[in-house]
Order: sequence, then C-alpha cells, then structure tokens
Amino acid sequence: MSRARIGLDARLTRQLSAGMQSYVRELVARLPSVAPEYAYVTFERGGNFGFAEQVKLPRAMRRAKLDLIHLLSQYAPVFVPRPFVVTIHDLIHLRFPQYFKSKVGPYYATVVRRTCARASRVITDDERTIDDLREFLGVDPAKVRVIPLGAAEAFQAGAEPRVRARAYVLYVGNHREHKDLTTLFDAWSALPETLEVDLLVTGPDDFAGELQRRRRSGREIVALGDVSTTELAAYYAGARAFVMPALREGFGLPILEAMTVGCPVVACEDAVPRPLAAAALRFSARDGTQLRGHLERLLGDEVFRREIVERGRHAASALTWDRCARATADVYGEVLQEC
Repeated sequence: MSRARIGLDARLTRQLSAGMQSYVRELVARLPSVAPEYAYVTFERGGNFGFAEQVKLPRAMRRAKLDLIHLLSQYAPVFVPRPFVVTIHDLIHLRFPQYFKSKVGPYYATVVRRTCARASRVITDDERTIDDLREFLGVDPAKVRVIPLGAAEAFQAGAEPRVRARAYVLYVGNHREHKDLTTLFDAWSALPETLEVDLLVTGPDDFAGELQRRRRSGREIVALGDVSTTELAAYYAGARAFVMPALREGFGLPILEAMTVGCPVVACEDAVPRPLAAAALRFSARDGTQLRGHLERLLGDEVFRREIVERGRHAASALTWDRCARATADVYGEVLQEC
C-alpha cells in the first residue's frame, strides 16, 4: 500500500519570525523519521504575497498529487488545494494592532480568516490562542489542535556558561513595542545599587541612546547583536535570570530554551505557555515593581534560585521537537481518515 503524500509549505520568508522559522526547519527535518508512515514533499521556493505564492505554489502542489497539505504559517495562497491543515502560532497582531502596520489587520480579516475557515484543522502552540482564534477569526474551537513546540538539542546538551566580568540578566527576542522592554529596563534600573548586575539583550542597539542613558556605575545594558544558537545556549547557562516582559507570546520559545538549559525564568503572566506556567516567576503586565521583586530574590537567594531552576528543567523536559512532530503527524492521520 502506498504512503499518503503530505505537502509541507516550508518557505522561510522574511515575514516569518525566528521562532516560526525554527518551527518550519524542525518539522521538515523530523517528520520523515518520527512519522515514516507518510511521504513528504517540501515546497521551499517563493516569497509572500506575490505571483510565486498565489499562482506558482498552488500549481506545484496540484502537480505533486498530494493527499494533504500543511501550511506551516498563516502566509499562504488564497486558493489552496484541499484538504489542508494550517498552523497559526498566535494572533498578537490582532490583539495589539496599535503596534503593527495598518495593512496587517485587513490581511488577517480576509486571507487568514478564509484560510482558517477552509482548513480541516488549525494547529496552534498553546491553549491561550484558542480564544483568540475564535474571537478574531471565527475559528470553531472543535477543529483546533494544540501542539506545544520543542527545544533544540543545543539547549539540552549542558551548555558551558558564558562568563562575563559581572553577573547578568538576559532578554532574548526582538524589540517590538509589545515586547515591553521599557518595563524590563525600568525594573533593572530600580534594582539596589549594591547589586552589580548587567542586563544583556539580543539584537542591535536600536534604542536611540536609551542604553547609554541607563548606564550606572557598576552595571550597564548591553546589546549583543546577532547571536548563534551555540552562543545563545551559553548565555542562558550563564545568566542569573532570563526575563520575558512581553505583553503576550504565542508560545515563547526563549522561555522553553532558558528552562531547558537551566536558567530561571521571570515572565509576564500573559507571555508564558500553559505547560510552563507553574515553573516561571510571573508578574502582571507592565508591573515593573513586581518584576524587580522577583529579580531581587533570584539575585540574592541562591537556594530559591536553584529551586526555580529545577522546576523549570522538569517542566521543559517533556517538550521536544520530536514530540511536536509526532503530534503533528497524528493530526494528519485525523484528517486523512475523514477524507
């Protein structure tokens, strides 16, 4: 009996965030070994919104004689051969429209809404997004499947800690407004002067002099620029704490990565995925005082810090990319049985 043919829209376009690109790469790499009952055809060429996506890609999918298609992001052709599954990681663009370009809302209201309506299943990363899918796109929760993401092996192999002249707290992610880095900067600035601890943030120094204005004797904020996966694991391992101040995250891969390495996590309560919520020190959105309190305790109480580290490692241990790939293949099975 021939294997069902699964088409994977594996285009790594510039619209995809770093986390979304990791998702694409990991599934494409793991599905053939984790779920060998299917044959996989990957489509990697073409950008978003143009002729290549809207005409060439659907045409190539039809020619491939597929039994099922998986759109690995919301950036998809308007007319996709059915049946298909689509992954929607989050709807942050709709929850905080004031922080994004005005054309984003109409795109979601038309193309993404239609894609979700026609999809046999909608995959998302965390239970919190189910309500957003229903509220903003009218998705029936009955056809949503929640599949948590995983941590790459680089974060599971016992990274050697990055050593710096001073202790440091770490933030990993982009600098968009919904990440609320201002609250993190305020909390760090308000730490007692006796705590000589730097704040490291990934990405460029695009803060218009803010990092220099925040510098104090004995501590500073440092923009690390681009950091490789190996370097990132080392930074997690050496950090006294990892902070995620974002008002909302879809899944928040850096939270999982930090816990996997063994770094205690402090995060806005709306940014933590459900499987990891009990393992993080959480604070209310924009509450810099609460965040500062968590940091002070982690920096001053080593026994408490070790307790949070172990709590995080335990919670993160169940979340792997192989598990994510296997659960995704199970969704394929559901749909194929209905066809």
